[in-house]
Amino acid sequence: MTIRTKFTETFGVEHPIAQGGMQWVGRAELVAAVANAGALGFITALTQPTPADLANEIAKTRDLTDKPFGVNLTILPAINPPPYDEYRQVIVDAGIKIVETAGSNPAPHLPMFHDNGIKVLHKCTSVRHAVKAQSLGVDGISIDGFECAGHPGEDDVPGLVLIPAAADKIEIPMIASGGFADARGLVAALALGADGINMGSRFMCTVESCIHQNVKEAIVAGDERGTELIFRSLHNTARVASNEVSREVVQILKDGGQFEDVKDLVAGVRGRKVFDDGDIDAGIWTVGTAMGLINDIPTVGELVSRIVGEAEQLITGRLGEMVTPTAARV
Repeated sequence: MTIRTKFTETFGVEHPIAQGGMQWVGRAELVAAVANAGALGFITALTQPTPADLANEIAKTRDLTDKPFGVNLTILPAINPPPYDEYRQVIVDAGIKIVETAGSNPAPHLPMFHDNGIKVLHKCTSVRHAVKAQSLGVDGISIDGFECAGHPGEDDVPGLVLIPAAADKIEIPMIASGGFADARGLVAALALGADGINMGSRFMCTVESCIHQNVKEAIVAGDERGTELIFRSLHNTARVASNEVSREVVQILKDGGQFEDVKDLVAGVRGRKVFDDGDIDAGIWTVGTAMGLINDIPTVGELVSRIVGEAEQLITGRLGEMVTPTAARV
């Protein structure tokens, strides 16, 4: 049995599973492993210090797989913004055919991507933003529920409501993000109206993920309560792992502090140190509530095969056995 959906058909992958862009994590080894497993992986453009480094990472990924993969381009407000136009040009010049956009409105980027035959999957956290992105002409939606790692938006709507609410208004392929880590989640997402799932935290905790083993083991040891929501009072909520630093940030802001009071604590260089060196309390690092569903560190191939196989068993076995045909009326 193969699970075919609008997502797999449109984006040319075998399984309705994606590994979205993750800062410091979406690198060649993981992305290629996801692609080789038949799912859709994304290199995170801004993990690479320069556009030239992104070109090299794309080439490195191509050396590891001949299957489709994409690049994530997250556009966020910044005092000194990255050279987005140059990153975008690298994506085009490298012949990438799938891009995941996130953050700000994707409209400025669509003409160049579409003119070069690139399909755009836009990640958003609300139905209204998904509808807007669809009207702009994106090729797919990744709808991100409150359970997710990173930025869940400010509406606090969990996937159980957000996914079907979006499905009622979205006609293009849509995958569900936030809280997905196993076959049960995939089957539930399909039942709620999505065409697949996007997993971040689950793919972080695989053999091919580049993050330190200490972080992977912390995810396995953690549970669904092991995150903090920071920047709530600044209306820029982010879900991160609960540690000494994130708890301090929450308290400072709760006591009336502003971004200036926590900016050194949340510096990206400190978060990268966690992933590189394995010091869990060195800085802020991102993980979702799906941590409570992650109990091992498999290879990507083992993980995807397990999820797809168990999903098929759920659909044709346990769920199918619950249905008793109604006797035909005379």
